[in-house]
Amino acid sequence: MSKKKPKKAEPKRARATSEVKTKPSEPPHVIAEPSTVEPSVDFSANFAPASAVDAAESVEVAESAPPESGPKSTKESNADDDSAADYGADLVAEISAYVPDVASDDVLDAPAHAEGHAPRGLGGDVGGELRAVEAEVDRILHEHVRLDEPPGVAEGLGLGAAFRVVERLREAIPVELPGEQGGTLVDAAKDVLSTDYYLRQWGRLGLRNRSEEVDEFGLDPVYEARFRPFFDLLYKYWFRVEVEGLENVPDDGRCILVGNHSGVLPYDGIMVRTAVRRAHPAAREVRWLAEDFVYHLPFLGAFMNRIGAVRACQENAERLLEGERCVLVFPEGIKGIGKLWRDRYQLQRFGRGGFVKLALRTGAPIIPVAIVGAEESAPMLYKVEYLTEALGLPFVPVTPGFPIFGPLGFIPAPTKWRIKFLPAVDLEGSGPESADDALLVNRLAERVRGTIQESLDKTVATRKSVFF
Repeated sequence: MSKKKPKKAEPKRARATSEVKTKPSEPPHVIAEPSTVEPSVDFSANFAPASAVDAAESVEVAESAPPESGPKSTKESNADDDSAADYGADLVAEISAYVPDVASDDVLDAPAHAEGHAPRGLGGDVGGELRAVEAEVDRILHEHVRLDEPPGVAEGLGLGAAFRVVERLREAIPVELPGEQGGTLVDAAKDVLSTDYYLRQWGRLGLRNRSEEVDEFGLDPVYEARFRPFFDLLYKYWFRVEVEGLENVPDDGRCILVGNHSGVLPYDGIMVRTAVRRAHPAAREVRWLAEDFVYHLPFLGAFMNRIGAVRACQENAERLLEGERCVLVFPEGIKGIGKLWRDRYQLQRFGRGGFVKLALRTGAPIIPVAIVGAEESAPMLYKVEYLTEALGLPFVPVTPGFPIFGPLGFIPAPTKWRIKFLPAVDLEGSGPESADDALLVNRLAERVRGTIQESLDKTVATRKSVFF
């Protein structure tokens, strides 16, 4: 059975009309027919809510005016209410997915007196009410979300304080977050389980804080500067290095420093480089030649190149001298660092005199360097040589700390170092054509070796203690 029309419908219409006419200063309000089409969600739209007075008058007129097509049945009204409620629930669910720390009650019961937002009135215009809710959600999103951030990061990590913490970590560690390229949690999971992702991050970490200008031998000034305080600490406080005879090193131009090699872990190249940089008037840069086996070890060869070492060979040494650089060589080679404790400070054979040939070809002066203290910093009691092929090492050292204490056994003892730069050796006026004279080369090499051995014997005999 259909319901009868209310008897008081006409008086209400008259009263509503009279009330509107009694306010000539206010503009007439247009009552929009409720839309039966659900509006689309558009977070980018900006809506300006009506004022409190206009909203109240709209509600009053909407309540007093009957629909043009007659009242709806109870089933139709309930269907409209259910549709609006379902749409509102879907909207809240979608908002909660993007703003996890904003509850659904906060969206529906958002503060009506927030700054710049007038209180909303509840009326029969479902579409208008939903647009007002969307406007409120848009305001909340602007308060909680940094809209300029990549959506993949926001979805993968969440929003709020956690996102800001991750961004601060990325400033110090330039890595790519999982899922940053794809932008979804599925992509993030694939990155975590993929080896390609970790290879990309390894490459990024390897390139961080590197200098744009690396010389032809691999010296990275920025990288070396990061380790310079550590080398200075070893030089000044751990080994307490004393330097003599730096006046024998020229202020510029090519020259060859020839030193004795000692210690299981040869710190002598780094200490000589640090001594000339800190104590020489011209603060010259020394490039030392490192043994070939070092560059067969993972990471160590690249590290040595980046802090100033150069792979030992005639071609590299000649190129360095042609660039008017100061080059440090250790003619003993592997035999120098492989001496046992009983053979300390006894120089081994200087090879075939390759450094003498370099000096003759390039006209560089030869300056002997005697280093005392390195033998005691890492004394070798025994060496194992039958594992050389398996490990790719010339020998396996046995020291007072290794292998008992593992890697800690390679920490050098705080012995006192003394470095003496001796006067240049007279080459007897020989020129480049004499480099092929084997007798001359061997005689000059033995002269340099004898000069260094004599200085070592005097220094060891006159020092009071290994540590003082």
